[in-house]
Amino acid sequence: MNTDPTNPYRSMRELLELRAAETPDKTFLSDTHDGRSWTYAEFDAAVNQTCDTLAAHGVGRGDVVSLLLPNGAEYVIAYFACFKTGALAGPVNSLLKPEEAAYVVGNSDAKLLLYHSQFRDTAARVRAEVSSLNAALEFDDAAKVNADCDAPPARAWRELALERDDEAIIIYTSGTTGKPKGCLLTHGNLLANARQIVRWLKFTPADRLLSVMPLFHMNAVMVTTVAAMYAGGASVVSPRFSASRFWQIVSGYEVTSFGSVATMLSMLLATYPEGVPEGFRREQLRFALCGSAPVPAEVLRRFEETFNCLVIEGYGLSESTVRATFNPPDARRRPGSCGQSIGCEIKVFGEDEREVATGELGEIVLRGENIFKGYYKNEAATIEAFRGGWFHTGDIGYRDADDFLYIADRKSDMIIRGGENIYPREIDELLYTHPAVASAATVGVPDELYGEEVAAFVVLKEGAKASAVELMEFCRAHLADFKCPKTVRFLDEMPKGPTGKLLKRELARHFKTGE
Repeated sequence: MNTDPTNPYRSMRELLELRAAETPDKTFLSDTHDGRSWTYAEFDAAVNQTCDTLAAHGVGRGDVVSLLLPNGAEYVIAYFACFKTGALAGPVNSLLKPEEAAYVVGNSDAKLLLYHSQFRDTAARVRAEVSSLNAALEFDDAAKVNADCDAPPARAWRELALERDDEAIIIYTSGTTGKPKGCLLTHGNLLANARQIVRWLKFTPADRLLSVMPLFHMNAVMVTTVAAMYAGGASVVSPRFSASRFWQIVSGYEVTSFGSVATMLSMLLATYPEGVPEGFRREQLRFALCGSAPVPAEVLRRFEETFNCLVIEGYGLSESTVRATFNPPDARRRPGSCGQSIGCEIKVFGEDEREVATGELGEIVLRGENIFKGYYKNEAATIEAFRGGWFHTGDIGYRDADDFLYIADRKSDMIIRGGENIYPREIDELLYTHPAVASAATVGVPDELYGEEVAAFVVLKEGAKASAVELMEFCRAHLADFKCPKTVRFLDEMPKGPTGKLLKRELARHFKTGE
């Protein structure tokens, strides 16, 4: 047993086995889809049986197991079975087209694909195209799959001595600047970030954390699953976010915190404008945890006032395991900021790779034990990302005098109009304050004279009316002329990815094609 009091576990396997030994009868995992639940001891046993199944299909230390599954208990069991056998869990975005999924599985050199029957067609395409796969295994029901495995129980994985440097997950970036890159995360990365999250948010064994975010992204894996185990608490997993069922789940499972994005908060406001429906308990709910993209200030204010529930924003990315910052979960938090470092080092660099002054914009760089190992089979990208010994996020932001971090925009989203830098979030935040605007997003579009021009896309509130001219005049009343949109286009809804994150590249395509 490792005796370092700041990092007491050597591996995810050791964390699970200690929890199962210390609190065997405490409920760890619940699945809202079918009402199943597992104590720590039951969960550990289910994971062990799945480890035997993985081993029977040739999976060993260092191999990748691709996971093409919907949110549910089987996903969590599969993750921990990979951790225990020394394999790497390779979550695959279930919204990918078959050819995109085949790229991710093939690029990772996966040996086994675990998939749900609803993705059978995609799995068949992947199996046909990826030569590294030994097998593709339908994994709808872990207990049935394990019982049907007729190979003798494998023993080799039980003797493994895993350490923090062993790789645990390979997760692919969104690929907004090219082909997706595989981020390698170690057991040490996961344990470090779980410890940071638990200590910062003061999670305890009494916490029950709800996962409605997709388990193919690190947000749900870490913040509401691994962190729950690290705290000795419980994790509740739902197939997907449902505004109509949300308060029923929070009340019935006594949820104390949940992961979200701004889109979910807006949907809850639209569904329950008068607040939590009568008959549902929410007294135990401490806060909503929000990431992926900043929450518009108006949405945050309305959510907190309507539901009497704090919104705690954080910042991070797959390369930082998940979270690098969080706002303090108390009165010290600062709306508009993504908070302070929860454990890693954070600086803001200028173009000369030197730290800028307080309040000055620059690129956010990170260093610490939660920062990933590197990009799989992409040494050039790894070297570029870690130049100077710091991981360069590509995000633009600044820190105030109290070390609260503020995100201005993605470096790649910055609009340069006639030599002037424009950060779209400033325009978006202003448009959100217009009484007719439900959502807004600003992008740069090609312009012959200025290089780029500012274009805004707006979704109006139901029943509200506003013209493009009115909204442009509204911006001109509050912003410098060069920042103001020169065109405003109206949409029925914003294009978003699986976690609710805005897809600005789709807006740029919309502007070009007029679709």
